[in-house]
Amino acid sequence: MSKVRNLEVHASQSRRVWLKSVGALAAMSAIGSFAAARPAQAASRVSAATKARTGEPLFAYVGTYTPNGLGIHRFQVDPNTGKLDALEPVRGIENPSCLVVDPQQRFLFAVSEVKNFNGTTNGSVSAYAIEHGTGSLHLINTVNSQGAGPVYLSLHPTGRFLLVANYNSGSIAVFPVASDGVLGDASSVQQPQAPAGAQHAAEGVPGSFAVSDHDGSHAHNIVSSPDGRFVISTDLGVDRTYIWKFDDATGTLSPNDPPFVAASAGAGPRHVVFHPSGRYLYEVTEEASTLVCYAYDSARGLLTQLQSVSTLPAAYQGTSFASELLLSHDGRFIYVANRLHDTIVQFRVGTDGRLTRVGETPTGGDYPRVIKFDPSGRFLYSLNQRSDQIAIFAVDAPSGKLRFTGTYVAVGSPSDIAFATA
Repeated sequence: MSKVRNLEVHASQSRRVWLKSVGALAAMSAIGSFAAARPAQAASRVSAATKARTGEPLFAYVGTYTPNGLGIHRFQVDPNTGKLDALEPVRGIENPSCLVVDPQQRFLFAVSEVKNFNGTTNGSVSAYAIEHGTGSLHLINTVNSQGAGPVYLSLHPTGRFLLVANYNSGSIAVFPVASDGVLGDASSVQQPQAPAGAQHAAEGVPGSFAVSDHDGSHAHNIVSSPDGRFVISTDLGVDRTYIWKFDDATGTLSPNDPPFVAASAGAGPRHVVFHPSGRYLYEVTEEASTLVCYAYDSARGLLTQLQSVSTLPAAYQGTSFASELLLSHDGRFIYVANRLHDTIVQFRVGTDGRLTRVGETPTGGDYPRVIKFDPSGRFLYSLNQRSDQIAIFAVDAPSGKLRFTGTYVAVGSPSDIAFATA
């Protein structure tokens, strides 16, 4: 890609993240993927780890932004070293920026982050069958995502519904999943309406020019509560985190009471993750670069803010964009990726859910979009989007600290990674 790549991560994407400084503009993408403790995804992780102990091969699937990426890249994982050995990629899908594997390791679902699917102004969602023994993917079907630029998807704990966030249009949608992996037409579509958020983050660090699409609704993330009774979705453009009631008989969403919690002005809520206890929800904001702890009332689906901490060092000044958050399997540590600062910051989680900063580790690359563990939790993968590679870290279980293994994996514009034992 030409020098424009230093200013724009993906010139073909309609979404732009602008850095305003001394009359200069720098554009960046700011779309992400949710991490470890999604209920169905957590079950998938446990299933994969259990199967791996029986000697079945472990595969990794990496979503990318095309054309730098080739589609969905496939790898076989060395469980002892975390290394990824490349297999033939799955081509023919444009911008598969978010992936999820079902708990039984039979299906992989992927969004196509576009706004021109089949002549519409929407994107699409595809289902693939995972071939036993080889990890090969075989397309089952593709459906309209019911919004432009889908950037995130997750499975309901029942495994019978797929939840999708459409960034450009701001809509969220629910899709039934049949027993054979076939995606049905949307059972519910919601299009929240709200005033655009502030252009600059009130909680941003000194000198920050972080600005990102505060021009209307931009759904960024969507996940189920651990018991499946509620769904949480973030909207970066209007600085709100929505809470929805979920009817698992019909697959429909309806607003909770109250229907949302407001972030600080211009913060840009991006991704959320539930603590394994189910008592806390953590949210990373993109423009403010904060990690917010909420107490979660599972009976009523209510969120109450307890704490907000910066993901950047106390002395840091200038612009950075927080991207992803990741909880350790035991819930004792939480990690956040910082883009531009290009670090992974580690926090300790107290018994009251509150956070204490531990330290930070360089990502080994440029613009970490996603960080994820392998199913065992022994290795962490940093998908460094602008440097077109994945850096692999070993995790020290007692301290939670990261150590770079010295291993890189070349992948063009990596955006997400999912694991399956087949």
